[in-house]
Amino acid sequence: MQRLSVIDLTVLAIYLIAVVGLGAWFARRNRTSAHFMAASGSLPGWVVGLSIFGTFLSSNTFIGVPGKAYGGNWNAFVFSLTLPLAAWVAVKYFVPFYRDSGEISAYQHLEKRFGPWARSYALACYLLTQLARVGAILFGVSMALHALTGWSLPTIIIGAGVAVTLYTLLGGIEAVIWTDVIQSLVLLAGAVVIAVLLITGHPNGASEALHGAAGAHKFSLGSFATDFTQSTVWVILLFGFFINLNNFGIDQNYVQRYHAARDDAAARRSVWLGALLYVPVSALFFLIGSLLFSYYEASPALLQELQVAHPEGYADQVLPHFIAHKLPVGMAGLLLAAICAAAMSSIDTSLNSSATVTLKDFFQRHLKRGESETDALKILRGATLFWGVLGTGVALAMMGQKSLLDAWWKLSGIFAGGILGLFLLGLIARKADNVAALTGVIIGVLVICWTTFADAFPENLRSPFHANMIIVIGTLTIFLVGLGVSRIRNSMS
Repeated sequence: MQRLSVIDLTVLAIYLIAVVGLGAWFARRNRTSAHFMAASGSLPGWVVGLSIFGTFLSSNTFIGVPGKAYGGNWNAFVFSLTLPLAAWVAVKYFVPFYRDSGEISAYQHLEKRFGPWARSYALACYLLTQLARVGAILFGVSMALHALTGWSLPTIIIGAGVAVTLYTLLGGIEAVIWTDVIQSLVLLAGAVVIAVLLITGHPNGASEALHGAAGAHKFSLGSFATDFTQSTVWVILLFGFFINLNNFGIDQNYVQRYHAARDDAAARRSVWLGALLYVPVSALFFLIGSLLFSYYEASPALLQELQVAHPEGYADQVLPHFIAHKLPVGMAGLLLAAICAAAMSSIDTSLNSSATVTLKDFFQRHLKRGESETDALKILRGATLFWGVLGTGVALAMMGQKSLLDAWWKLSGIFAGGILGLFLLGLIARKADNVAALTGVIIGVLVICWTTFADAFPENLRSPFHANMIIVIGTLTIFLVGLGVSRIRNSMS
C-alpha cells in the first residue's frame, strides 16, 4: 500500500506539536481549579458552541460515518436529525437548571434529590461511558494512521493517547475549548476538500459520482417500518433523541461548557450553534461515504487492492485508503491532521470532564481531599493522566471491531441508559423519593442487561430489540417504574 510522504508526515507532526504547544501555553493561566474546570466562566458563546460542535465530531464521524454510508446507506443520519429537538429541550430546561444551581458537577443534585447512592451510581455510569468513548475514538484515529503509515497499530494508539492526554493535562478546559475551535475548522476544511475531489476526480465524470451512489440506494434513510428489531428510521430516531437528551442533560462534557460560557444567553447560543452546525456537517460526511462507494465501484483495481488489504472488512478503511492513494503530496498530511483533530477534540473533552467529576464527586465528597487550590489542581491533573491511560487501554482492547460507529453506539447506549432515566425521574416526578428511584434503577439495570446480553439467555427468553433500543428501553424502564412506585407509595401514605 502507498504510504505517506515525508512532506505529509511533516505536516502532521507540525500540527500535533502545535496542539500540544497550545495546551502548554494555556497551562500558565491554570492557577485555580475553577479555571481548569470551567475557564472561570469567561468564554463567549460562539467559542463554546464550536467546542460543543467539536465534541460531537470525532474519528467516529470522520471514519465511522463514511464507513456506514459506504457499507449501507444514510440510515444513521437520522440520529443527527434529532439534534434540533434535543437542543430546544436543553435550552429551555437543562441550561437554566445547571446555570442556576452553580454546581460544576452534573451529579451533585442527584445526591440532594435521591441520596448518596444516586450520585455514586451516575458517576460510575458516566465514567464507564467516557472510557468507552475515549477508547472508540482513539481506536478509530489509530486505524486511519495505521492504514496511512503502516506503523504498528498498538504503537499508534499509545502514542496518540500520550499526545492528547498531555495537552489536556496541561491546559485544562480552556485549552480543550480553544483547540476544539481550531480542530473543528481544520476538520471542516478537510471534509470539503475530500468531497470536491471525489466528485471532480470520479473516473466516469462528476455526474456519475452521484448517479452511481443513488443507483445503489446509498442515499436511502432505510426502512420506515415500525419494526424495533431492525435499524429502522424509527429506531434511530428514538435512539438519537434519547442519546442527545443524555448528552445535553446529564453529560458532564456539556454541563461544564454551560458553566464556561460568560452568561446565560451565551450558554444558550452555544447549544444552538453546536447542534445546528453538526446537522449539515454530518450530512457532508454521509455524502463522502456515498461518493466513496461510487468512486471505488468505478475503480475495480483500487477496490480489489482495498479488499485484499482488509479481507476482514473494509468499510471503515475506505476513507484512509482514498487519502493515501488519491490525494496530492502535502494534502494527505493535512487531511490526516483533520482526522486527528476530530479525535482529539472529543478525547480531550472526555478526559477533562472525567477529571472534574473525579475531583468533585469522589475526592472531595468521599476522601475529603482537594479543598485547597494546590491540592485540587494536583488531583485534576493526576485524574486526567489516570483516565488517559485507562482510555488508551480500552482502545487497545477494541482492536478487531468491524464497525467503529456500531461499537460506540452500543456501548454508549448501555451506560447512558442507566443515567438518563434517573435524571428525568428527579426532574419531572417531583414526588418521587429515594425508594421509588432505587427500585426504578434496579429494575432498569436488569432490563438493560437483558437487552444487552441477549445471547446469554435461552432463545425464547432473548430480547428481540435492536441494540440501539437499549438506551430507550433502559431510560423508560427506570422512569416509568420509579414513577409507578412513587404513585403507589403516595396513595398509601
